[in-house]
Amino acid sequence: MKKFIAAILLFVVIPMHLWAAEGVVNVRSTFTVKETADRMENILKNKGMTVFNRIKHSEAAGKIGIGIPDTELIIFGNPKVGSPLMKCQQSIAIDLPQKALVWANEKDEVWISYNNPRYLEKRHAVSGCEKVIAKVEKVLAGISKAAAND
Repeated sequence: MKKFIAAILLFVVIPMHLWAAEGVVNVRSTFTVKETADRMENILKNKGMTVFNRIKHSEAAGKIGIGIPDTELIIFGNPKVGSPLMKCQQSIAIDLPQKALVWANEKDEVWISYNNPRYLEKRHAVSGCEKVIAKVEKVLAGISKAAAND
């Protein structure tokens, strides 16, 4: 039994840990990168957020002869949420505005990745902003889920 558990750890848990970056939430999408990014941008705008930029990394890489799978970064935010976080701990501003990476892996699986607000809370030793962090966490999860699935 111990060997079986060890095998599971070696082949399942460890590779998943290596794949996932610390503090990053990954949500699988059922759409293409473009469709997912379009859906996310529309949802963000409909929720009253500002979309500051949409960077198509794969297109830029292609222009210099480097082929990477479709990869887009959406930069977005809302000062009504970000400003209170910065008031609690100003250094969090380096991680704001929020970013969502929409990307395809080598198997053409599409993912939305974003910084976990709890990780940012810990990274910047934020205190006194529990309600704001919880709200950001809930909103990001909801937006990502809506953009990734029908």
